[in-house]
Amino acid sequence: MRTHSARARKSKVRRRDEARPHQPGASFAEFFESLPRLLGARDLRDAVAALARAHAKGRTVLWGLGAHVIKVGLAPVIVDLVERGLVSGVLMNGAGCVHELELAMVGQTSEDVAESLDTGDFGMAGDTAECLNRAIAAGAAEGIGMGAAIGREIAEGRYRHRERSILASAYRAGVPVTVHTAIGTDIHHMHPGADGAALGATSYRDFETLTGLVATLEGGVYLNVGSAVILPEVFLKALSLARNLGHKPRRFTTVNLDFIRHYRPQVNVVERPTRLGGRGISLVGQHEVLVPLLAAGALEAAEAATR
Repeated sequence: MRTHSARARKSKVRRRDEARPHQPGASFAEFFESLPRLLGARDLRDAVAALARAHAKGRTVLWGLGAHVIKVGLAPVIVDLVERGLVSGVLMNGAGCVHELELAMVGQTSEDVAESLDTGDFGMAGDTAECLNRAIAAGAAEGIGMGAAIGREIAEGRYRHRERSILASAYRAGVPVTVHTAIGTDIHHMHPGADGAALGATSYRDFETLTGLVATLEGGVYLNVGSAVILPEVFLKALSLARNLGHKPRRFTTVNLDFIRHYRPQVNVVERPTRLGGRGISLVGQHEVLVPLLAAGALEAAEAATR
């Protein structure tokens, strides 16, 4: 048997990489710094560093949000990032608009699908459908996208809880929100006020807006949070179109956050877009824990960079 010294051997874990125990009363920045520099904690640190670096250099930071992000109470966290300038654009699927509007309108959302489906009542909230379909039709008539149309509706309408709306806050701040809908997937599509032409026109307008944003992604960050199919597919097409038109987004960071690993986010967000020199990061965990950690870390790092 041949042996060698552990001192001379290459090792994956070093003492300096270990966590430091949290001290009661310490700041969040101190807590974050105490995390181990290994595996998921290292990836979280890298994602935070990429966000802070992009913000400091004025690069594009895009947040792709699945509807589940809103359903688990994270809209106020995203609104705060919008207001602090750490968001250049937001992508949503159609369901995100439903939960956004209902929370702004009545302060609650997410019906019991199984129970209401049994009685044929699933998705039959008339006030939700009326507001969304009216806003989308107006947007189509004016040639604006679905995100801007619904954001304007919430920001300028009589919605009691509009201050916690991502769409409304982004509209007020001039931050683009693009909505990428699949007809038949959202509850307001079932109602007689739905207009297929308006849905298609406003969502397609948003795809054009998204492509323009992706064209500026060099040195920036794209985060896909909780969308397993629609946003990863739309992002990939927007990136291909931007490159085909002569733009050069090559070296940027992508971050996928979800509680399980899905095929499309892994290949369409983490792997394929970063082949030319960027970095893809996958963070696995519950949104309601990971997103606040990521946001707080980015805010602390961004503030430290300005001192």
